[in-house]
Amino acid sequence: MRSILLLVLVVCAALAGLVLGDPAHAGAQQYEPLGASVRTALAAAVDDDDEPPQPQFVSLDEKLDWLTAMSSRLPRRWKPDFQQRMDFLNTVRYEAQRAGLDPHLVLGLIEVESYFRRYAISQAGARGYMQVMPFWANLIGDGDPSKLFDMRTNLRYGCTILRHYLDVERGDLFRALGRYNGSLGRPEYPNAVLRAWKRWEFVPVERGPAQRVASNRSPAS
Repeated sequence: MRSILLLVLVVCAALAGLVLGDPAHAGAQQYEPLGASVRTALAAAVDDDDEPPQPQFVSLDEKLDWLTAMSSRLPRRWKPDFQQRMDFLNTVRYEAQRAGLDPHLVLGLIEVESYFRRYAISQAGARGYMQVMPFWANLIGDGDPSKLFDMRTNLRYGCTILRHYLDVERGDLFRALGRYNGSLGRPEYPNAVLRAWKRWEFVPVERGPAQRVASNRSPAS
């Protein structure tokens, strides 16, 4: 009974997201056969760890400034709770850094893909914040696509997949974004993400020597 109720809540949330949110450019990554070594490497990359996300910052000041700035930009409709926003932002930064990606690029991609709707489902069936296609759960996961609605799982998959496409395209972000969205060769989606990336850019606050003393003692995490 409990599982049925959870399924109903997920479906209702997804429908609400589709009706109330911006349609954006919902993802539809295309299935491509993976070599055994690539598949193994991607599976290892999405394998969850037990530790809570610990993103890296240069200083405590940067951490506070970044979280404050990013939190103020999140749409309150989908992220009304303060702690929810903090958890989301810390996880985005952690997963982006883990995959060697700019966190602001990932935030821009999420804005374009799902407009920060956790239960968003595209017409092609892509799921969650980063609109991950269910076939990835079979390719490199445990085969359970319902887990793609879990915040950390979705962000882990999305960042890992984008990193994979960047490697395939030898660092060509424009083409990697096209692959991510299933629209390789068309400019609309990459351009939309690149514009969103600029909106999420963060410029650290300049402080005088006295203000930097405490934060310069040791890096914050």
